[in-house]
Parts: sequence; C-alpha cells; structure tokens
Amino acid sequence: MDGNFLQMAIVGYGGMGAYHVNLAHASERIRVKGAFDINASRLRLALSHGLVAYPSFDALLDDKDVALVLIATPNDVHKALAIRALEAGKHVICEKPVTLTTLEFQEVLAVAEKVGRVFMVHQNRRWDDDYLIVRRLQQDKSIGEIFHLESRVQGANGIPGDWRHSPAQGGGMVLDWGVHLLDQLLLLDRSEINRVYASLSYALGHEVDDGFTAHITFTSGLTAHIEVGTTNYIKLPRWYVKGTEGTALIADWDLSGYVVAPDRQAEVTDPLPIQAGVGLTKTMAPPNEDAVVTWPLPKPLSPRVGFYDNVAEVILDGAEPMVKNAEVLRVMNLMAAIFTSWHERRAVENIDRLI
Repeated sequence: MDGNFLQMAIVGYGGMGAYHVNLAHASERIRVKGAFDINASRLRLALSHGLVAYPSFDALLDDKDVALVLIATPNDVHKALAIRALEAGKHVICEKPVTLTTLEFQEVLAVAEKVGRVFMVHQNRRWDDDYLIVRRLQQDKSIGEIFHLESRVQGANGIPGDWRHSPAQGGGMVLDWGVHLLDQLLLLDRSEINRVYASLSYALGHEVDDGFTAHITFTSGLTAHIEVGTTNYIKLPRWYVKGTEGTALIADWDLSGYVVAPDRQAEVTDPLPIQAGVGLTKTMAPPNEDAVVTWPLPKPLSPRVGFYDNVAEVILDGAEPMVKNAEVLRVMNLMAAIFTSWHERRAVENIDRLI
C-alpha cells in the first residue's frame, strides 16, 4: 500500500467473491491482487482472471502488499476469518450478514479497535435505485410525511445454492435478504424501534426459513411491513409507500411505478358510491378522477461515492464510513428480534434498548 493506493485480496472466490473484483476495480484507488478459496476449481478460476491464487489463507495474510481483505465465504466462518485478518494487520471488508449473532459481531469490532484497523460491512443495497427513490420521496416530502411503507422482495425459485440451506452456516432468507431490507428501513427511520412481530415460512420443507414477514413500528409513528418470499409466483410491489399527501408504488427492479396525490387545485367533491359485492360503498370507492394527480416516480438520490471509493477514503484519508458498524449492529439486533418473535410466538419490544 502506498499513500494513495490499496491492494486487496479476496477470501472465498465464489459468485459473490468474483463479483467483487469488478466492484473494487470501479474505484481508482483499489486493485484486487489475488484470492484464496478452499475449492481448487475456484483458485484456477482466479488464476484465469489474472489474479494471484494463494495456496492458503496464511499465505494471503503473509503478503505484505495486501492491505485490505474481503471476506465472501459462507456466513459461519466470517468471524474467525475477520479476526485472523485483523490481527495480521489487514483492513477488512466482510460480506453480509457480517456474523451469525450480535455477540460475534461485537467480538470482531473489539479486535478491530484493539489493532487499529478498519472493519466495514458490504451493505450494497444502500446503493439500489429503488431504495434511493424512496429516500428522495422522504427527503422532498412530495407525498408528505411517510407514515407507512411496505418493502418486499419475492421470487419463485426457492432457496438457491448449497450452504444457504444449512442453519449452521447461516442459511435462510432472514439472513440472506432480510439483512438488506432491514438495513434500508433503519436508514429511513432512525427513531427507536417500538415493536416487531414476525412470522417465518418453512413451506419448502428446509431447516431454514424460505421467507418471512415482519411488522415493525417506530417511536416516530412509522409502521413498516417487511416481506421476503421464495414461493411467490405472483409478486407484490417492491415498495408501497403511504404519505400524508399521497401514495407511491415501485413495482419492481425496473423502477416501474408512479405517485398518486390529491390535486390541491381541484374542487373538493364527494366520491361516487360504487357497487362492492352485494353492497355500496363510498369509503372504498376510488377518488373522482379530477380530484387526484398522477406523476412518474422521482429520480433516485445520487450517493456521493460508491462503496469501494468510500472504503479507500476511510482507510487512506480518515473519512467517515458510509456503512457504519453501529448501523450494522442495529440491523443484527433487529434480525435477532425477528427470530425471537417467531420462536416465542410473541411481539418483541424496545429492541434498540437491548443493544
């Protein structure tokens, strides 16, 4: 490492580890030197991509040119690998979920503080455009104050991969996708979490959850419905956001959707009753067409820099991390509360006070 440049090595050169090569190279201040994997075929793949293939984790740690280590292995070994890398004097990036428990994460953070090295978690969904559109809606208050939101990811392909079916290795959808949706949610509302009630799905017969739903309330008054499913042949919207002055819908990753709000210039008129089943209703009738306006979704907020540019800034320039460990700890604590709610069949309250 010189004063303006970082060399990185990857532990775990599977699909995600290999993906990080392009992510890192998007930053002019980071270059991937090599990789280590216990699978020989993946080491050969790293070689074919022009990387050094380290014969062991120790060999990787012994490389003095490597200042930064990325951990992209199954979840159960994150803690041990991170601690060894930190104690070897390396800065560390870890894939999500950072560890299996909050206690393990706190142990890693204690080592990072002791040795004076940077430890950051790759919470990459903070850079997703759909989420950044919701951030724009919140910032601009174009639908007023947001008081309820629903955030979902759904598919019908079951649980992919191998180790993701294993409880011991940290499989299941709470840890795989829930960690992303909860991270986004807790950035949208930083007030204390009042209460969470969750239900996990085991419809596919695995030992790990194939989906979950969680209802979360905050002291600010915001309520949120978070849902992940792998058995949904008809998907619900990615985001459904209710504000005091309108509603926004983001249908899918393609950012299709729209905003509907009352037309403040229109004359207020009562809605016309509609036939609803065997009865009539005005309450559930659509508003008169001339009483509302519909417009496209706003453009997403633009993050100042990408993840790896920020990693370089933190290590080389002493900048503030965009993914703070205190934020990650809060997500870990909320995931623990979701598991508790399901296993004990009850709501869990005052989650933030348990950290």
